[in-house]
Amino acid sequence: MAASSRHRRRALPEVGRADVGTILVSPWIVGTPERQRAAAEATLVEWEGVPWPDGFLTLSCLLSVDGGRVLNYAQWTNDDDHRAFMRTTRPGMVRHIDEVVPGIERPGVIRYRLAGSAARGELPGAPALVVVEEIEADAAPAARRWARGVLAAAADGRVAPPGRVATHVHLDVGGTRGLVYTEWVDEQVYEAFRAAPAPTDVRSLGTRAYRPYGSLRRPV
Repeated sequence: MAASSRHRRRALPEVGRADVGTILVSPWIVGTPERQRAAAEATLVEWEGVPWPDGFLTLSCLLSVDGGRVLNYAQWTNDDDHRAFMRTTRPGMVRHIDEVVPGIERPGVIRYRLAGSAARGELPGAPALVVVEEIEADAAPAARRWARGVLAAAADGRVAPPGRVATHVHLDVGGTRGLVYTEWVDEQVYEAFRAAPAPTDVRSLGTRAYRPYGSLRRPV
């Protein structure tokens, strides 16, 4: 299959797919909407032009609504293949992207596992917005309690907001950091419903809304 056939514009990842063993989340700080689009496009084009390493399943680029960030959400089957890619191929790819969009700030890649998902039985529509909330806890038990609480609340149909499509809770491999990835039908519906503050035994690291830009999936 030709590399270009991997590119699916404005698609979101299938977060709950069964063959994913590790999830890599990498925010890039770019500053402006123009640099956002250029950085996301350069990333997708770079991946379209190279053979995919073993274990790499999908890459999705999302653009923050505030115009300042690109969120890269990558799914791999295992950590070893990703670490091999980081040692060998990634530095050259990053150099090429930086030639197109100089000065990208990269706070770092965080390695997550999917802790659980809750989706609506009857979907209210196709998701057009993703809201990402990050937290940090002093110890893994507190992070796990937080994850269970978020999933329980999301699964409670009595309090589900009408435009929320699905909630996916992630915990990092260290066990003390969490990420909630929530899909919404549009920005207006999300703005009408704001999630409750994080419990006191975890610290919120912030919440940011994103729109899908593009997604690549490994050819079957």
